[in-house]
Amino acid sequence: MTSHVPVNPMDLPLRTKVTAFALMCLGFFMATLDIQIVASSLRDIGGGLSASQDELSWIQTAYLIAEIIVIPMSGWLTRVFSTRWLFAASALGFTIASMLCGMAWDINSEILFRALQGALGAAMIPTVFTTAFVLFPGRQRALAATTIGALATLAPAIGPVIGGWITDQWSWHWLFYLNVVPGIAVTVLVPKFVHIDEPDVSLLKKGDYLGILLMSGFLGCLEYVLEEGPRKNWLGDTTILVCVWISAICGFLFIVHALTARETVVDLRALRIRNFALGSTLSFITGIGIFCTVFLTPVFLARVRGFSSMQTGFALLSVGIAQVVALVVYSRLSTRIDLRWLNLFGLALFGLGCYLYVPVTSEWGWRELLLPQVLRGMGQQFCIPPIVTMALGALPPARLRSASGLFNLMRNLGGAIGVAVSNTMLNDRLNFHYLRLNEHVTDGRPVVEALLGRASDQIGTVAGNVLSGPQAGLELLHNVAMREALTLTFSDAYFAVACCFVVAIGCALFVRRLDTATPPPDAH
Repeated sequence: MTSHVPVNPMDLPLRTKVTAFALMCLGFFMATLDIQIVASSLRDIGGGLSASQDELSWIQTAYLIAEIIVIPMSGWLTRVFSTRWLFAASALGFTIASMLCGMAWDINSEILFRALQGALGAAMIPTVFTTAFVLFPGRQRALAATTIGALATLAPAIGPVIGGWITDQWSWHWLFYLNVVPGIAVTVLVPKFVHIDEPDVSLLKKGDYLGILLMSGFLGCLEYVLEEGPRKNWLGDTTILVCVWISAICGFLFIVHALTARETVVDLRALRIRNFALGSTLSFITGIGIFCTVFLTPVFLARVRGFSSMQTGFALLSVGIAQVVALVVYSRLSTRIDLRWLNLFGLALFGLGCYLYVPVTSEWGWRELLLPQVLRGMGQQFCIPPIVTMALGALPPARLRSASGLFNLMRNLGGAIGVAVSNTMLNDRLNFHYLRLNEHVTDGRPVVEALLGRASDQIGTVAGNVLSGPQAGLELLHNVAMREALTLTFSDAYFAVACCFVVAIGCALFVRRLDTATPPPDAH
């Protein structure tokens, strides 16, 4: 049988390559968008499914756990089923799972369907990175990396915006039904336009199943510990302790196996290449920045300011607008300026944007968030594409597939760890700041006396119980102290994220000159 795959996929007509890449970018955007599209609508989903706050967090976590486990396997799956059929199957599974998420009848079914959605759609994320480097040479590759970088940062940024608007206009169910039409389009059209490799089902007989099992145990248990640890007192909980041991043992055995076995599901040896190792590290840190800021800001606006889904989405809109503007500027500069300098500039902007959140007060709204978010949005656009180019452009073609999974895993893993640490800080630092504020809230202080005096003139009703004037004043004082303590806690979390970018800038200084030329053939 004659193969339809050209000897060199770069020889395909430009129109065919652009169409294939655009279709895959659409699938990639959907899979990335759905991580955060529920962020500003969790309260509405919880009301519809009668779920607690702890249960609601698993709507995002289940998706992320499944995605993190499957992403590293995408390289091997691509070799087995080919790029086009794996991508089409992933898009179809993602679409079906999205419909099931919209039709969920309780929180348990919603969490299950979200896990399926993350697992089935995960292969679309690293596959588009690999395809861009296989299809496009030279400057075209740089433009493709810019496009992917823009989508990778734009999707989490505008996810809460789109989600808030959809929930406000229709209902939270449409957060998931939104994927149906584009999902079907990608499923049908990708097999027609993507022709870069052929399947090799015989690889199923010699798959690295031990590596897959160890990696799944390591990443799955690690993500569970990161999510549940802040709520269950970490190692004080038996389940958490067991999962820590499983994750540690599986992680150690997986690393040993990946470095000694001949054929592995993840190419850890690629970390010996300096630019790939540095690119993966920077991907991890930018993952912390992207996911933590997208997580913290909606929570701050909901818990401190009491914003609705629509108000939260509107307040976050400036990030997406800044990224679109920065995309145009970056596209022009990337052909004229060394990408290492653009990367450093982007990391500095990103870090500065995070640092400008630190003076946050309980009165902040979209106006006060505008400058930090604009700097963060522009910084993301200037630092992500060079990171993609430095990491994957340093690899020979034969190593792209398995290494691409590792590269994308690092970004999502950074986000998962960052969000878990942020959650821990919101618990622990809240108690710290509340106790410190209480030390200063004493009788005789003019501000305290004035607040109690105003409240004493009124009758407060809390939870159906009528309180006397003094009792109402004390209740009001408690609420104000809690609000301010929570605000200080968010400030601490933003400062921690900003500090991560000091490390990122230090790493970026050691990057070798980024070359957008075609990598040399692989020589084993």
